[in-house]
Amino acid sequence: MALKCGIVGLPNVGKSTLFNALTNAKALAANYPFATKDPNVGMITVPDPRLDKLSELVNPQKVQPTTVEIVDIAGLIKGASKGEGLGNQFLANIREVDAIVHVIRCFEDGNVIHVEGSIDPIRDKQIIDNELILKDLETLEKRVDKYRKAAKSGNREEVRKVEFLDKLAKFMEDGNAARAFDVKEDELELFEDLYLLTAKPVLYACNVEEAAVLDGNEHTKRFMEHVAGEKAEVLLVCAGIEAEIAELETKEERMEFVEAMGLTEPGLNRLIRTCYTLLNLITYFTAGEKEVRAWTIHRGDKAPQAAGVIHTDFEKGFIRAEVIKYDDFVKYGSEAAVKEAGKLGVEGKEYVVQDGDVMHFRFNV
Repeated sequence: MALKCGIVGLPNVGKSTLFNALTNAKALAANYPFATKDPNVGMITVPDPRLDKLSELVNPQKVQPTTVEIVDIAGLIKGASKGEGLGNQFLANIREVDAIVHVIRCFEDGNVIHVEGSIDPIRDKQIIDNELILKDLETLEKRVDKYRKAAKSGNREEVRKVEFLDKLAKFMEDGNAARAFDVKEDELELFEDLYLLTAKPVLYACNVEEAAVLDGNEHTKRFMEHVAGEKAEVLLVCAGIEAEIAELETKEERMEFVEAMGLTEPGLNRLIRTCYTLLNLITYFTAGEKEVRAWTIHRGDKAPQAAGVIHTDFEKGFIRAEVIKYDDFVKYGSEAAVKEAGKLGVEGKEYVVQDGDVMHFRFNV
């Protein structure tokens, strides 16, 4: 399941530093605009302590975590929607991702220049939002013209579409992202079919100095108040410190560093898991002597769809799924003990897979 999160932001806010920490890909990180011209792409492992626990219990030959693709997209400037700077390239790259990590600079440092000349996270956010909104309004204008022509014949469905798009356009002309628009259930299909840039789920990663990682600072407090009404996640992270943690050789060394900062885990772990949630994904597991593995599916997927992630034949010939709840697997310590306790469930085609299920599929092709 090749799903992508794109890292975006103005130049010099810490995007590439964060990307490097996430992927250890050593992308160019430089103190000047447009250091990133072509998008860097990396695969990041989704940290999941449940996978570690299952591996400890089963002791398999191999452990396979799940992953998300991360894309470091060129920095944006005013006028991008009209092709200024690397605008056309930025907009093409962002259209291809499924969710957005918007890095917001919330730290003061005279040695790192800001493309706008001062630190103002709300202004920075609005610069990018405005460019994306302008591009989305172009999309809406083209679509509404098409429906308006059809509506002239009196077709009630086309009239309904025009009315919806007009409301949405008015909302966005006021500077609002499409994701904040109240879409009714019967409008959802039309809304999703627009593929608007500002409809993509977003995580705001507030890049702060080390001292502000736990409680934030004045910049982050203002910013959080500003985005409180949005359907978005906000996370505090110090990209520079995360890059240092990522360079450490062992898990033990990394945890020592993290604990010394007063944290329970690296900020990147929280960021990756939040990306995963933004993409509306959950994890189920398979656990055997050869391999303990995490599998990615969409929330709401049924058992045959989950089986199809392993192999299409599993979905085509699906018979049933044997399901152990993660907590039961941990409580009883093995699949055999779970069966003895009568805690193994046998589920059919309509079973909606739950996050953390440990599954075994029966199929016939």
